[in-house]
Amino acid sequence: MTDKQDALLYEKDGHIVTLTMNQPELRNSMGDPAVLPLWQQAADRINADRDVRCVILAGAGKHFSTGGNIRNMGDRAPTPDQGTRGRSPAHARARYRTGVHRIVRAVRSIELPVIAAVQGAAVGLGCDVTCLCDMRICADNAKFAVTFLKLGLNPGDGGAWHLQKVIGLARASEMFYTADPIDAQTALEWGLVSKVVPLESLMDEARALAERVARQPPDVLRMTKVLLRTAQTGDIETVLEMSAAMQGVAHHTEDHLEAINAFFEKRPGNFKGQ
Repeated sequence: MTDKQDALLYEKDGHIVTLTMNQPELRNSMGDPAVLPLWQQAADRINADRDVRCVILAGAGKHFSTGGNIRNMGDRAPTPDQGTRGRSPAHARARYRTGVHRIVRAVRSIELPVIAAVQGAAVGLGCDVTCLCDMRICADNAKFAVTFLKLGLNPGDGGAWHLQKVIGLARASEMFYTADPIDAQTALEWGLVSKVVPLESLMDEARALAERVARQPPDVLRMTKVLLRTAQTGDIETVLEMSAAMQGVAHHTEDHLEAINAFFEKRPGNFKGQ
């Protein structure tokens, strides 16, 4: 068994951080209470490092993540002789709020663009976490599924919100109500991923995309992510006001001046986050 502190690896190379779910023997299942704090710790570390410009989220081994551990679910399920085993609906609700919801909030709190690099299975929470990322690419062997109903459960991780934001209500409904998996090509056609690549080149492709993102000025990367996320739920007037305020800040940065000079001098910009 992988040491719990190594269950979510944090690796920084240049301006790019790679977070790797590192429990391949469990198919990178999520929800272990000992691992949950690592997600917010990683997010806080990324947000505090002004040198980081992009994040890659990956899974070690054959699969990105198969979501919750079904064996643990069996331990909590009612039985004819034991009833609910002493755990009330209120207890289950609290367990979600203090459990897997921490992963959702941690990934959502990352202030920089996040790329999901998906191979093998991305199921349940594993699929929904990809939807929390800003960009998604997958290997040609990837399969995505949200199988909560097949297990007699609701999408307790907020997946009813995440998935339809990415692929629309009708297709999200089809995935939830049938619990059928979709393959990489279907994921591409539905807009769940932007690119399908051979398995052996997945991380190289993710890195190449991250490097393209990391060429941009870091402060406006953060501000643009705020604008994009606000636009998902806010009205146009809110977004216009926020855009104007952030643009006012951007116009007074050294990176903006450097970008203008680089444009006229026909060279890459040398941005410092100032």
